Amino acid sequence: MTASLRLEKLTPENVRAACDMRLRPGQERFVAPVAQSLAEAYVHPDIAWPRLIVDGDELVGFLMLFLDVRLLPTDPEDHLRSGLWRLAIAADRQGRGYGGFAVRAACEELRGRGQKRITVTWKPDDDGPEPFYLKLGFRRTGEMSDDEVVGEMDL
Repeated sequence: MTASLRLEKLTPENVRAACDMRLRPGQERFVAPVAQSLAEAYVHPDIAWPRLIVDGDELVGFLMLFLDVRLLPTDPEDHLRSGLWRLAIAADRQGRGYGGFAVRAACEELRGRGQKRITVTWKPDDDGPEPFYLKLGFRRTGEMSDDEVVGEMDL
């Protein structure tokens, strides 16, 4: 990782590279393709915050936050959540700290918006991302959102 590691907005110039980004084989069962994420961001512009993870001039990943939503149908009005909606690191860039950087940047963004915690969901699977999220400080809430575990971390 370099000092020029940052999050960038999507633009007409970088959207194709974002959509062409590939995961390691088998990871697509854990995270939707960037193109699907961008379509969801387009139809949910009030809650989606998509960003590219860039190191120097190189695209290394994609991050999308959700802002102030009910994660579960049973959430009361005063329990809106914000958190990681999508996180994907390019296949040839995994294991280099980019995911940790992205989560820390997401935490900073949400902290700056006055949030007190960040939420994430993951599919429970031996090959899934749970160890990554737990290592960063997320904890299981005991809730499930559809077939995914709900995790959260205080900011």
